[in-house]
Amino acid sequence: MEVFLPIAQVFVNPIEILMLSAIVGILSGLFGVGGGFLMTPFLIFLGVPPAYAVANEANNILATSVSGSTTHYLKNTLDYKLGMMIVIGGTVGTALGIYTFTYFKGIGKIDTVISLAYMYILAIIGTLMLVESLGEIDKAKRNLLVKKKLHVHYWIHGLPLRMRFPKSKLYESIFTPIIIGLLVGFIAAIMGIGGAFILVPAMIYIIKMPTKLVPGTSLFVTIFVSVIVTFLHSFNYGSIDLLLVFMLVVGSIVGVQIGQKLGEKIDSSGLKVLLAILLLIVGIAIAYDTFFAEQVSNDIVKVSNKDLNFFSLFILEFSNDMPFFYGLFSIMFAIFLGVGAAFIRRFFSNLRKKIMLKS
Repeated sequence: MEVFLPIAQVFVNPIEILMLSAIVGILSGLFGVGGGFLMTPFLIFLGVPPAYAVANEANNILATSVSGSTTHYLKNTLDYKLGMMIVIGGTVGTALGIYTFTYFKGIGKIDTVISLAYMYILAIIGTLMLVESLGEIDKAKRNLLVKKKLHVHYWIHGLPLRMRFPKSKLYESIFTPIIIGLLVGFIAAIMGIGGAFILVPAMIYIIKMPTKLVPGTSLFVTIFVSVIVTFLHSFNYGSIDLLLVFMLVVGSIVGVQIGQKLGEKIDSSGLKVLLAILLLIVGIAIAYDTFFAEQVSNDIVKVSNKDLNFFSLFILEFSNDMPFFYGLFSIMFAIFLGVGAAFIRRFFSNLRKKIMLKS
């Protein structure tokens, strides 16, 4: 069974999309990393053009970030003041990223740029994660306890204009979070990822935030960055396909819940090695597909508007006739799904607690 995506103009198997997004969601929930750098390559392998894969995964990340951030809001584990400083940098970085995206799209090289970006990012992340995980396993086997320095200072800590962040109990230069946000926003605009793999380590090791505030604040920042990326991609290129977004969001949110539950019950240190190997394999697959695989010309699918169902025709006409409002609708659609998922999760969590108390 295949479904036609009216915006991307390709046929996809919805079961494959749902299963892959759920698997990536499980990995995200289990290891606390964003799944964008895995799901976007998977969409490309399934036949979705890279430019569309980037835009729609950004919209998916918006929904899952809203869902997770709402949960942290209810738990009061967010630092809004510090988060907004990162968002300022993220806004500028996103604008620069979209400008870069537009340039390479104009010269017809954007697909190659996206592939190369993922190839290098996955290779770097996979290698670092593999080395770190093997090191942790080795230390655990030998019962080694390594003392780490409490305060490591880099050049970024010497920047001026310091500000107090009461929630995180920090006294930090405003340029530190802004520079980090700049990098995250630039990468998010080109690759369609949330940037958590950069943001989370930077918050812990550079900004020195309390660990309990890091996940919620990271998701809070990702919301704003993803909103900008989603809107600009939708308005400039008309590349958001709500049918694809819906499948991605449903699979991801279900997968994240499963991953978080599994993470509470099992030791994921050994599984990190498998995740690192998976990242390396995907990076190698992208490299092979880019440089060595036989290039097959993808014929544009010609589907008459008469053959489209009501929902697909609505999406196509809405996107073409009112791109500005379609971009806003895409954002609200993702936010609605994310908030709805968070409150549904809270409802069932409270219900389970009541049942346990009664029993």
